[in-house]
Amino acid sequence: MPQGKPAGVPCVQLMADMRCAVFGQAERPDFCGGLQPHAEMCGTDRAAALLWLTQLDAATTPQTPRAAASAKA
Repeated sequence: MPQGKPAGVPCVQLMADMRCAVFGQAERPDFCGGLQPHAEMCGTDRAAALLWLTQLDAATTPQTPRAAASAKA
């Protein structure tokens, strides 16, 4: 996804079994390779891990100039 992955949109490299199709390959995005799992991120089950990732996705979504201005008002 050359322009990045929008929040809430599954990665195009995610296979049906939820594994990364480019894991360990040179074309894997730097972000993915740098994202190291830890206990807080993984939680106690898959649902907790997905919630953490969803929150990270939302927290790092760039705001449009209009949305940023509204947030400051």
